[in-house]
Amino acid sequence: MQNITLQIEKMSCGNCLSTVETALKNVTGVNEANASLKDKTVSVQFDETKTDVNHLVEAVEEVGYIII
Repeated sequence: MQNITLQIEKMSCGNCLSTVETALKNVTGVNEANASLKDKTVSVQFDETKTDVNHLVEAVEEVGYIII
């Protein structure tokens, strides 16, 4: 398992937080996704044999947010 923390631009409310977490949890290989509204980050635990950081970034961007 690999852990990564991504900085998210434009995440400003509980709905944003939920949208980002759900998008990441739907990526095959993601075990955990926990977003922080205060820090504007999301911590992701994933199986690096099933997905990679590029797929995580794409999932977040597809729902309208930007990784910075």
